[in-house]
Amino acid sequence: MSASGPASPSSATEAVIRIEHVSKFYVRGHEEVPVLSDIHFDIARGEYLALMGPSGSGKSTLLNLIAGLDQPNTGSIVVDGVDIAQLDDTGLADWRARHIGFIFQFYNLMPVLTALENVELPLQLTPLPRRERRERALTALSLVGLSDRVKHYPSELSGGQLQRVAIARAIVSDPTLIVADEPTGDLDRKSGEEVLGLLDRLNRDLGKTIIMVTHDGHAANAARAVRHLEKGELSALVENR
Repeated sequence: MSASGPASPSSATEAVIRIEHVSKFYVRGHEEVPVLSDIHFDIARGEYLALMGPSGSGKSTLLNLIAGLDQPNTGSIVVDGVDIAQLDDTGLADWRARHIGFIFQFYNLMPVLTALENVELPLQLTPLPRRERRERALTALSLVGLSDRVKHYPSELSGGQLQRVAIARAIVSDPTLIVADEPTGDLDRKSGEEVLGLLDRLNRDLGKTIIMVTHDGHAANAARAVRHLEKGELSALVENR
């Protein structure tokens, strides 16, 4: 059960993420600026959670902590049995490569690589042979409906297609967790709906655990549950469906 709110229907299932008494501050001059204050809650395996809050509320910081891009000043973050707050930089990099799929607002694709090469890129860090890497990348692009765009470069794709390539890249290594930071923030409404529909299918059909940061209420409603951050403090969980 989450310590910061009532149990959800999914709380009886296995917690893939357990966050306990996490705080984060940054030092500005001689002053500590608090960002997150004593955050503690669980995320069930197969959950699709939206984190909302105004600018500066700490939602992206919390996402970065869960994804191992940053480390808390206090507390523990246990993902699939590993306390990532205890890992050094090398350990974190290896853990991220094996467990986290990233989706960014501005795609973060390599402009000199084709869609297929961009999706295959995370697999370059694995011992998989080239043929298997290529097959996995093709499968991921097929799942997001881009089998006919594998040889296209980012400059030849629309915003919605770029984000679908980014999603294919995020799922190609079969990660434990998908983290999405404003995945519809740079898209028009139609493309945004397509991306939200794809995330929903990844969650429902493939059982992927997804955490999405968004300021868009419509996008948040597409998730299965929502939490709000306000001045570094987390609200109780609200189930959408």
